[in-house]
Amino acid sequence: MADDNKGSDFIWKPKTELGRKVLQQDITDVSQILRGREKIKEPEIIDYLVPDLQDQVVLIGGTPGKGGGKRRIVSRRTARMHKSGRRFKTKAMVAVGNKNGLIGLEEGYAQDTREAIAKARDNAKMNLLEVRRGCGSWECGCGEPHTIPFRVTGKSGSVEVELLPAPRGIGQAVSEEVGKLIDLAGIEDIWIRSRGKTQSRENHVKAVYNALHKLNDMKTDEAIDEETGVVQGRM
Repeated sequence: MADDNKGSDFIWKPKTELGRKVLQQDITDVSQILRGREKIKEPEIIDYLVPDLQDQVVLIGGTPGKGGGKRRIVSRRTARMHKSGRRFKTKAMVAVGNKNGLIGLEEGYAQDTREAIAKARDNAKMNLLEVRRGCGSWECGCGEPHTIPFRVTGKSGSVEVELLPAPRGIGQAVSEEVGKLIDLAGIEDIWIRSRGKTQSRENHVKAVYNALHKLNDMKTDEAIDEETGVVQGRM
């Protein structure tokens, strides 16, 4: 689902200094914010700078299905005990991205599912990061940013994943929910190894997001093309 906000047609009154800089066009590229490690406190900043951003709801909930098993649903219901009894909240997870190296993932809590999804979407926009892409497979070497530049690991809860660069044409060898995140990041080919309680889709997706985040933190001797973001060479 793409946002309807398109540049100058987007009406917005900034509440932060960063937002005012964006509206005054002192900042015209989201990369200036992300590489400067500035904190984004308004989702409208991303709506303004990245009008082609798309989102996907990650199915983290489940209800008993007919004949056994679980049926996937978009939200998970949580409960807290109070003096007056149980109080329920709904939890949702949303991934956002432009399918060209930008990705965000976050959760949202609210009384109903629709509001929880809206909060998760806004939180994901404020948690956006650039994904380092390249051609790190020894079987390929095409130099195009279709996969990741090197293998990397990520962890969340009991789940640990290892992302491995794949040659062109392999596709996304991942689960359906993880595939939503990979697709929004603009990664066409990838392999994944998972360990732990991978039935927990929430932790599984978070572990992959953690691994994608680590791609930017790892230091290599490789040269990076500033225009395409392609990593030349391997670790």
